[in-house]
Amino acid sequence: MLVDLALIGFGNVARRFVRLLDERRDLLGARYGLTCRITGIATRRHGAACDPEGLDALAAARIVEAGGTLGAETAAASVIDALARSGAARRVMIETTTLDVDAGQPAIDHVRRALQSGCDVVTANKGPAAFAYRELSDIAARHQVSFLFEGAVMDGVPVFNFVRETLPTVAIDGFRGVVNSTTNHILTALEDGEPYGDALARMQQAGIAEADPSLDVDGWDAAAKTAALANVFLDAGITPHDVRRSGIKPGDAQRVRDAKQRGARLRLVATAARGTPAHVGLVELPESDLLAGLRGMSNALVLDTDTLGEIAITQLDGGLTHTAYALLSDLITVRQRHDA
Repeated sequence: MLVDLALIGFGNVARRFVRLLDERRDLLGARYGLTCRITGIATRRHGAACDPEGLDALAAARIVEAGGTLGAETAAASVIDALARSGAARRVMIETTTLDVDAGQPAIDHVRRALQSGCDVVTANKGPAAFAYRELSDIAARHQVSFLFEGAVMDGVPVFNFVRETLPTVAIDGFRGVVNSTTNHILTALEDGEPYGDALARMQQAGIAEADPSLDVDGWDAAAKTAALANVFLDAGITPHDVRRSGIKPGDAQRVRDAKQRGARLRLVATAARGTPAHVGLVELPESDLLAGLRGMSNALVLDTDTLGEIAITQLDGGLTHTAYALLSDLITVRQRHDA
């Protein structure tokens, strides 16, 4: 099956996805009968490129990483419209623009346009599910296409797919978890006596935290993930602004070390349950708690279910490859749904 792809956003994750797609090319063909052709790329700062016969995306990645431009600046909408005109068996928009915590834009508009044009959507952006999950899911259903976002929470660990595909008839009553790698890394570094600034700088150098890390340390990233999880699992219909939120700051270092001396740990915990407000904030946990034992970039989500009790999903490592893998995994889901 020939699948045409348009990449809206071409940052670290999208470029790693392009390389992962190339690395898995033979396997995708042999196991899934999947041939992928990238026909469009739209960036915020490096122009755009579009060719219905296919682009050399690896070369495009090298150009962007060298500070060059792909071509004349073209609106993302034009790249999406060109994808919609493709004659491929499936047309998939891969959306990886930066999270906007004010309104989830322009990602929501990109996703809406692609779905309404009959294109499947795969995104690692938390905004669409955090701000407009019901609307976008309804549009996808009407047009018989997929709206998938596994990379929005816990990178490549299949949280949404796990519940959707393996827990039929099970209701999620609530959840709690550590869902932001940057803040967890900083907190465990503070436990070890490292300065706050040094730990944050390491996350920035690794490309995990942004140059402006406020989305992470102020709790907005975790709040967006909490909203997305609550919307999907609890049908909450909330946005990140409805999540009670606090983050971490350099002055928390002494609190972190004091908690450790008492045999406890401070973690930035996201929680939500049916009938109660969602919350993100520092919580002191006993050492025996699963979330207390998470160190470095580890994340975990504990689901409270009506049938199976508590189920924990743990990610011991994370990074760009993990998020890029989530895009690839969702792409394969699109392929498998076509055969269903």
